[in-house]
Amino acid sequence: MPGEEDVSQDEILVFDMVEREMTRVDDEPWKDQRMGLFSAPTPVDRQPEDSPRAVWLSDRSDQLYFWRRSRNQHRVDLMVFDPTTKQVRTVVEERLNTYVEHQTPRRLPNGDLIWWSERDGWAHLYRHAPDGRLVARLTEGPWHVGGVMGVDEEQGWVYFRANAREEGEDPYYQHMYRVRIDGSRLQLLNPGDFDHRMALSPSSRYFVSNHARVDTTPRATLHDGNGRRILDLEEADLSRLLAAGYRFPEPFHVKAADGITDIYGVMYKPYDFDEDKVYPIVAYVYPGPQTESVSKFFSLNPNEQALAQFGMIVITVGNRGGHPDRSKWYHNYGYGNLRDYGLADKKAAIEQLADRHSFVDLDRVGIYGHSGGGFMSTAAMLVYPDFFKVAVSSAGNHNNDVYNQNWSEKHHGVKEVVGADGEVTFEYSIDRNSDIARNLKGRLLLTTGDVDNNVHHAGTFRMAEALIRANKRFDFFIYPGQRHGYGNMSDYWFWQRAEYFVRHLLGDHRWSVDIHELNNEVEQSRGGR
Repeated sequence: MPGEEDVSQDEILVFDMVEREMTRVDDEPWKDQRMGLFSAPTPVDRQPEDSPRAVWLSDRSDQLYFWRRSRNQHRVDLMVFDPTTKQVRTVVEERLNTYVEHQTPRRLPNGDLIWWSERDGWAHLYRHAPDGRLVARLTEGPWHVGGVMGVDEEQGWVYFRANAREEGEDPYYQHMYRVRIDGSRLQLLNPGDFDHRMALSPSSRYFVSNHARVDTTPRATLHDGNGRRILDLEEADLSRLLAAGYRFPEPFHVKAADGITDIYGVMYKPYDFDEDKVYPIVAYVYPGPQTESVSKFFSLNPNEQALAQFGMIVITVGNRGGHPDRSKWYHNYGYGNLRDYGLADKKAAIEQLADRHSFVDLDRVGIYGHSGGGFMSTAAMLVYPDFFKVAVSSAGNHNNDVYNQNWSEKHHGVKEVVGADGEVTFEYSIDRNSDIARNLKGRLLLTTGDVDNNVHHAGTFRMAEALIRANKRFDFFIYPGQRHGYGNMSDYWFWQRAEYFVRHLLGDHRWSVDIHELNNEVEQSRGGR
């Protein structure tokens, strides 16, 4: 658990197949560090029957590349070990005042490494010599490199995916680019105001680009390595979907609570939407920091679409501290404040939408989410109890002191303390939802699976205990035998969640012991459908 004195210890061992000896890599470790091996990219043309296997990054047997990371994750080193001499040396050092993230480097034939780094506040590519010396900076500017897709060693090109470079576009829309290995001749290969999903051929001579937005039909095209479009491959046929009544959702962007930062979202309306009516608004949330759960590419998003059909406006919207594919500042905004950091932006977004649209009812605001979204939706009810009226929170990590050590210490922070004697200890404290249970005013439904294999159900139990001791009424439901995603009870979970909002936001209190809609879908074992 986060902050514990005794945690798992990592080490790397190398076994010599000839001498039948095991050697421990001695890298003068930091206290409680994590370690891992760097492997060469898996060939994309591998046959399905081939068994997956990790291959050393280097083509030389005397170079085993690995990484080490300090417990507070402010320090990451790219290391190389020589199994013959038993020597270890540091190639690249990364240091930040929040957590350092890294990717597997690409090794060029001369031993140079293409290394991904956020050292200047944006994710970019750097070329380092085998001794760690910086040879060239390949990319630069206020935009984000997602990662290397391939290297054409013969022609001297590095192909990579990136976003937020093209002016006027949603900053999350991905494109493919290439740049010379000396950092010159940066080129956009698939322009267009869409989110792009790319696949590069092993030779780097061709790539397939699938492009769409959440409100457009997906299309696929074939390009050569220069970006020239060779062939239109396919366009999705949505005719039957549209004939059935489907309507595209609507992207939007608003300002964060600081009044400066742009945040982006998607609005889902009832298919029989009436501009003259007034609707409750419900936010499906996920705080990040891994993602913001706001679709960019075409997706049916059945849960959001279906909930809207009960007569609600459903939105997803980002928040500072959410998505990693913007600046390092944006991504790490919640560092040190893992309970509250995204809430003001969600509230500000809903308020701006209500200012724009007369059909949004600010007196009927709901919020729901799963996992981190379960944590966030409950926090919203407790931090802004007069704004958010109804929440449905599933599998939430309400108390991050009983969530896993690596995630909680990484995204919230753990303090490394060096004593006068040189002894290193770690201090950890974090605000929890249970600390402010007394603030609850609206209607709250908590759910959890009793064998959750990700977010331990103890977090939800502690939240429930705190509400009971605060003399608060709330609703509580356990999914027996279910892990983090609720498995084959997910449909039941959708109807339970939807009916909670129908009851408390729409005022419809009709009740039946049978969920007839589910009975219509599944043939019953005893007597009819």
